[in-house]
Amino acid sequence: MAYQVSQQYAFRAQKSLGLVHGPPDYNAVTDFHSPDVPARTFSYSADGRLLAYALPTVVRIFQAEGAQLLQELSIPNALDLRFSPRGTYLSTWERPLKLEDGSQHKNLRVFSTSTGEELVSFSQKTQEGWDLQYTISESHALRLVSSEIQVYRPADWSKGIVEKLKVDGATSVSLSPGLNPSVAVFVAGKKGGPASIKIYGLLTLNAPPTCQKSTFKADRTQMKWNTLGTQVLVLTQTEVDNTNKNYYGETGMYLLSAVGNFDCRIPLDRDGPIHDFAWNPNSKEFGVVYGYMPAKAMLFDQRVRTIHDFGAAPVNTISFNPQGRLVLLAGFGNLAGKTDIYDRRTLNKVCSLDAPGTAHLEWSPDGRFLMTAILSPRLRVDNGLKVWHCTGSLIHVQLCEELYQVAWRPATLDNVPTFPPTIPQAPPASESVQKIALEKPAVVAKPAGAYRPPAARGTATPTLFKREDEGGVARTPGSGAATPPRAYNRPPPGAAGGFTNGYHNNGGSYHHPQNGGRRHVPGAASPQQAQHPHDGDKKKKKKVKKENGKEGVEDKAKVNGGLSGDVSPSMLQAVQGEVDRLTEVSAVQAAESSLDPTAKKIRNLNKKLKAIEELKEKVKRGERLEATQLKKMEGEVEIRKELVGLSEKLAA
Repeated sequence: MAYQVSQQYAFRAQKSLGLVHGPPDYNAVTDFHSPDVPARTFSYSADGRLLAYALPTVVRIFQAEGAQLLQELSIPNALDLRFSPRGTYLSTWERPLKLEDGSQHKNLRVFSTSTGEELVSFSQKTQEGWDLQYTISESHALRLVSSEIQVYRPADWSKGIVEKLKVDGATSVSLSPGLNPSVAVFVAGKKGGPASIKIYGLLTLNAPPTCQKSTFKADRTQMKWNTLGTQVLVLTQTEVDNTNKNYYGETGMYLLSAVGNFDCRIPLDRDGPIHDFAWNPNSKEFGVVYGYMPAKAMLFDQRVRTIHDFGAAPVNTISFNPQGRLVLLAGFGNLAGKTDIYDRRTLNKVCSLDAPGTAHLEWSPDGRFLMTAILSPRLRVDNGLKVWHCTGSLIHVQLCEELYQVAWRPATLDNVPTFPPTIPQAPPASESVQKIALEKPAVVAKPAGAYRPPAARGTATPTLFKREDEGGVARTPGSGAATPPRAYNRPPPGAAGGFTNGYHNNGGSYHHPQNGGRRHVPGAASPQQAQHPHDGDKKKKKKVKKENGKEGVEDKAKVNGGLSGDVSPSMLQAVQGEVDRLTEVSAVQAAESSLDPTAKKIRNLNKKLKAIEELKEKVKRGERLEATQLKKMEGEVEIRKELVGLSEKLAA
C-alpha cells in the first residue's frame, strides 16, 4: 500500500526556518527555501496537507508535500496562525492596536486558503483562546464573547451569528470533536457561590444543559475531550490553597458524559497537585499523574475504575502515541528528564531514555518515533531536537542555536502504516548521531556520595563504618547513648558529652554515671550517699583494688588490639570480617600472579572486549564518545582475532 503522506518535521530558530524529511534519511526538503528574515510562527493543517508561516509583513501558505507556494497574504504583524480541521480556512491573530478614529481593531482575521480572500474579522484582545473552534466537518464555528457563545456557519460567513447562548459568568468553552458535537462551558463562582461545568448540545444550544457539575474549588479549568467527543475530563484549579499545602492552589478532576448519563469526581489516593492527564486515542481510558513528588501515575477506564498503577516516580508528563499502543511517562521541567515507555497491551516497560531540559515532546504520526526538543527562551544553551525510536534508540540529532518551535507534520491514521502487533525494531541511526558523538565527548557525571578524606579515597569502605542498610554491622546503642559504641567508651576530658567531676551532660541535665541515669541536683547529696553512708570507705577499697589490678587491665587492652576500654562482640566480629576480606584479596592476587603469560594475555583481551561492549551501550543511549573511545571500538575485530589465536595456542 502506498502512503500519500511522508514523514516530515518543521523547525523555527532565530535565524532559520526549515523542513526536514523524516526517517530514514532526515535530509532537508530541497524545494523549500528558508525566508531571509526571521519567521514569527508556523503551523501545519490537521491533515498535514498545508503549512503556513508568518513573517513581519506577509503570511505564506505552502503545500507541505513538495513545499510548493500556494498563497502569499499581505498581513503585517501576524503573531499566531491556526488552520481549520480540514484546512479550508486560516485564522491569524495580531496584537490589538488603538486606532486613531476610535474604532475597534479587527485583529482576528479569517482567510480562505484556496483563494487568499479575507472572509471575516473580529476583535480579540487576548491571545489565550483566541481562535474560533470548528466542528470536525467545519459546518459550525463558535467563539466566546463576554459570557456569550456565538455560533457561525463558515459556509456563509456573511450571515453573521446564526445562534447564540448567554451564560452568565462563563469564562471558557470547549467544543467536542465527533459527529455529534457538544459544548462544555465553565462558569466561575460568584460571591462565595459554587462554580459549575455545563454541557450543551451544539444543535440544541438553547435547550437545558445535558450534564452539569458544581464545585466550590474552581477558579479556572482545563478541559480535554476524548476522540469520539462522548466524555470530557475537567481539571479544576484554585488560585489559593486554603490548607496552605500548595503554593499553586488546589486541583481536582471530574469526568462528565456529553449525554448526561455519567459524571463523577476522579478519586485520587494521594495528596498534591495534578500534574498532567491524557486520553487514550481509543476514547476508552485515560491516564493521570498526580501527587507530591515522587508523583503517582494511574490508568482509569471510562467509568473511573482503576486499570493499572504505575507506581511512584519523579514524573509530571503522560502521553499516548497516536495508535494508543504505547504510554509514555516522563519528568520534565525542574525534573531530570527520565522518560519511560510502556507497552499498553502488556503494561511492561519497553525502554527508558534520558532527555534532560526537554521543553517539547511529540509522537510521530506513525507512533514509532518520539521527538524531544530543548527550546528557547526556557533554555538558551544546548538548543536542538532529538528523534528517538520507541525502543529507546537515538535515531537523529539536530542542534540549532536559539530554537523556538518544532513540530511533526500531522497525518491521519489512514495515511500512515499500521502499528505492528509486536514492538518494531529500531532502524539504523542517522549520520548526525555519530557526528555529535565525535564532536562533543561525553561528560561523565561523578556519582555523589559520602565525604571521604584524601587518605581513604580509592579504597573499599570497611564494614565497621558502613550503615546497616549498606551491609554494615548492626549496632545496639547503650542506655541513654545517642551514638553507637566505637572502640572507646571514654570521651576526652572537658569535651561535650565528656565526664566532668564524675558527671556527664545529657541534653542539658546532669547524670551520675553510676546512678542509673537519675537526675541529680548539684550541691545536694547524691542518692547513693543518702542510701549508703559508708560509701567513703568503699571508695578507698576500690582504689586499692584498682591499683592492684592495673596489670590485668593493661593485658586486657593488649588483647583488644591495644585499645583502652571494652570492645563489644559486634566490633570484634566486624574487625575479623575485614581481616578475612583482605586475606581473600591477597589470595586472588597470588593466584593471578601464578598464571602463565598466555593466560594473562587472554584475560586482558577479554577485559578490552568488555570495555568495548560498554561503549556500544553508551552509543545506543545517545551518549557522546571521545575520539580515543571510538578508536578503541574500531579495534574490536583485531582483538577477537588475537583472542582466537591465543585460545587455540592454549588448548594445544
